[in-house]
Amino acid sequence: MKQILVATDFSASAANAMKYALELAEVLHMEVCAIHAIHPTEGINNSTYNAIFIEDYYNNKRHALTEWVAEITDDRLQNIKVTTLCEVGFLKAVIKRHIKQHHVVMLVMGITGATGIAGIVGSNTSEVVTKIKIPTLVIPLESRFAKVPVITLATDYETRLSAEDVNALNEMIKAFGSERMQVLYVDENPDPSLLKTQESKLKRIIKHTKLEFNYIQKSSALNGIMDFITTHETDMICLVKHHHNIVYRLFTRSTVNQIINRSVKAVLVLHE
Repeated sequence: MKQILVATDFSASAANAMKYALELAEVLHMEVCAIHAIHPTEGINNSTYNAIFIEDYYNNKRHALTEWVAEITDDRLQNIKVTTLCEVGFLKAVIKRHIKQHHVVMLVMGITGATGIAGIVGSNTSEVVTKIKIPTLVIPLESRFAKVPVITLATDYETRLSAEDVNALNEMIKAFGSERMQVLYVDENPDPSLLKTQESKLKRIIKHTKLEFNYIQKSSALNGIMDFITTHETDMICLVKHHHNIVYRLFTRSTVNQIINRSVKAVLVLHE
């Protein structure tokens, strides 16, 4: 069965991300796996005593993960199948091994949000969204799940959507029952004729919802997106690090990271 993978360090931001993932799984009819990576040197500290009893330490960590999941999963979400995975290794490597063996469609990670970065997020989030080419949903501590989220796609209209991307986007919109989806275009000097042509193309391929086109004239994609988030209703902003995917826009690594670190809304990072 399709699976949502949630990376956790047992922090408040990770707990918020887990709650979000559980509710998302209920809507999308998927399983959830909570994953915790134990750093290779954790629990040893160059001590012979600790090295001897390290397996006890690992087992305690696995037990703690199971209890953490049980505390977060409320009665209403008991019907969702939840598994746990606690392995020794760097987070990126542990995630990659799991993805190779399971049908993971999305990775969910927590972040403190506009107030700063905490726990496994920060450098780990940056590395994961850069190195692991799987849709990654980053949940700020301020963000809450919306049954019918307002989704905003940032676009520059320069690349083509593959058939797989079109199907994935349409399935997600249909599952949520979203009546509208916002399309955001940021450009200092937009070409009106290009915009009209591309609007028509998007309307033909994106179904099950009404598209609302928003144009912001700014030289900075970062500033334009952040201004839009603060002035418009949106629950999820979609970005992409490379072309040929749902959102089209060729964002630089720094732009994506800055939006993740500054946004109080969920950020879905997609890859080429």
